[in-house]
Amino acid sequence: MTRTVVHRRAKDTGGPADAHSRSTLEKAAHENFPVAPFFLPRAWRADLMAVYGFARLVDDIGDGDLAPGGGDAALLGLDRAQTADRPAMLDALEADLRRVFSDRAPGPRHPLMRRLGPTVRRCGLTPEPFLGLIEANRQDQIVTRYATYDDLLAYCELSANPVGRLVLGITGTASPERIRHSDRICTALQIVEHLQDVAEDLGRDRIYLPAEDLKHFRVTEDDLAARSGGASVRALIAFEAERAHDLLNEGAPLVGSVHGRLKLLLAGFVAGGRAALQAVAAADHDVLPGPPKPTKLSLLREVGATLRREG
Repeated sequence: MTRTVVHRRAKDTGGPADAHSRSTLEKAAHENFPVAPFFLPRAWRADLMAVYGFARLVDDIGDGDLAPGGGDAALLGLDRAQTADRPAMLDALEADLRRVFSDRAPGPRHPLMRRLGPTVRRCGLTPEPFLGLIEANRQDQIVTRYATYDDLLAYCELSANPVGRLVLGITGTASPERIRHSDRICTALQIVEHLQDVAEDLGRDRIYLPAEDLKHFRVTEDDLAARSGGASVRALIAFEAERAHDLLNEGAPLVGSVHGRLKLLLAGFVAGGRAALQAVAAADHDVLPGPPKPTKLSLLREVGATLRREG
């Protein structure tokens, strides 16, 4: 998901829980897509940031990237020592999510989940996309390699596609055709992120490049652990980048199906993926030294190109 984002800071009411939540929300500035740009209506920005807060929290739990001190565990009703127990944390988060969708007391425990409640009610969101994101992170705890491209696509159905569906739900623009296009864009963005983060993911003992493709290009795990990619690694990355590029093109008609500021937001999603792929290509598809990142200028150019192409 592109790393150029403009968003409004969450309101700080002064309490430690508010500051803790704000530190999570501020990670939006490092994402691979524009989370809640300034040009959107205020209500949309608030709802998008509420959904982002949930998505960021579940990813941080799944990756073991929570703030030190066990604060999130305590907020979810667990012992602080259980912060390192990722399955237990994900279970506790799911329980708190279900409180968001319940009319019974008590309400959700975590401040990011309390923030999510008004968005869920205002937009009529259902639990399924949120549960999909939790399930993707559960899968990350037990599945660290993907045999085939189809296996990877099934993972993206949980880890990425729910985000686009939530955006359509928040903006009141969901339809079967738009969901199909959105799914392709979100899967493409997830694959792009995997390509940028090959070295980081390997450090977590995860490889999101399909094993069948590694075999075809004669790439070993030791090759992926090198400081820079050889010709076979770069050929593999180029192959996967072309797949992501094709998916973005298949999903891009979503941009032309909407109007106004939503069109600009969705163009930003597509452009973010395209600009990131350009950065990967500019690095000669050598992603092992670190994630190639698009510049702000390249992103803006791609937004303009996407609007001209899909408008």
